[in-house]
Amino acid sequence: MYTIQEVSRKSGLSAHTLRYYEKEGLLRSVERSHGGIRQYTDEDLEALGLICCLKNTGMSLQEIARFMALTREGDQTLRERVSLLEKHQKRVIARMEEMQKHLDKVTWKLNFFSDKLQDYEQKKAESASARP
Repeated sequence: MYTIQEVSRKSGLSAHTLRYYEKEGLLRSVERSHGGIRQYTDEDLEALGLICCLKNTGMSLQEIARFMALTREGDQTLRERVSLLEKHQKRVIARMEEMQKHLDKVTWKLNFFSDKLQDYEQKKAESASARP
């Protein structure tokens, strides 16, 4: 079992974010000690890893909450979960392809301006050495 501070440290998420994820249904209701302190399990940490992955790849919190709710419902929701992940995967691939195009343009511009800079510095050096 882990405290909210330990999970925060392990996940990189603030305690506020962890409580918010629980409140919004992204994370199941976390067990509590007799004193009311949240007690996270390895399963909770695994779920948080998936939540962060989906969020970082652009899935909305609403979609993530839906996916996590389906997961808690069991195997009868496998088809819908697969469908959600397939749609998300397609969106991620499309964004990656778009980002690759942007990266290609940035790389082209970097090479263009690097060549111009090299020419400029070479001409400047030749000009300085030609002076008496």
